[in-house]
Amino acid sequence: MIPPEGSAEFVAAMERVLDVYRRPYDGANPVVCMDETPRQLIRETRSPLLPGPGRVQRHDYEYERCGVCNVFMATEPLAETRMTKVTDRKTKIDWAQFLQDIAERYADAERITLIMDNLNTHRPGALYEAFPPDQAKALWDRFEFIYTPKHGSWLNVAEIELNVMISQCLNRRIDTIAQLREQVSAWQEHRDQLQAKVNWQFTTQDARIKLKRLYPTFNA
Repeated sequence: MIPPEGSAEFVAAMERVLDVYRRPYDGANPVVCMDETPRQLIRETRSPLLPGPGRVQRHDYEYERCGVCNVFMATEPLAETRMTKVTDRKTKIDWAQFLQDIAERYADAERITLIMDNLNTHRPGALYEAFPPDQAKALWDRFEFIYTPKHGSWLNVAEIELNVMISQCLNRRIDTIAQLREQVSAWQEHRDQLQAKVNWQFTTQDARIKLKRLYPTFNA
């Protein structure tokens, strides 16, 4: 959702993100986008009716809720790769541990630019809640944090990847976290093999034209 009124804070954060997307590929300084989505685990209460000629598979409207879990997504758009992690919860500690996973994935990088939503769990303090001070500071130093503006999650390429994953992999009833992990892992491997990518085209100049109403105005 884009804010209905002009916002200097919004456009400043937006242009910061768009500037980062203009950077050329640099293996030593990768640009990685991160996001997460909660998923409800659902069990069938009756066996689905199998598909037949001219008939799709049908599911009973009744189902059993089996709890919730969380899926983290990190994607490097210019490298056409992504990494996922399914966790029981979506806490500061879970986020900090996922950042550690990203840092290990890019162990040879000098610094990782991380684009993410401006959530209260996405803060450096979470690293100090998850790790001893020296380890937390060393991990923090591996990253440059870039936050999308409030109401600007659409600027995060990882959100696009999550939506693709949901439509291709999680658009059905899955009742255990183990099964969900298996499906997400298989989807990630397949998408990486395809070298699928998000072709981001929106630029700062586009924003200043198409989203002109969000920019402060000045009297001549």
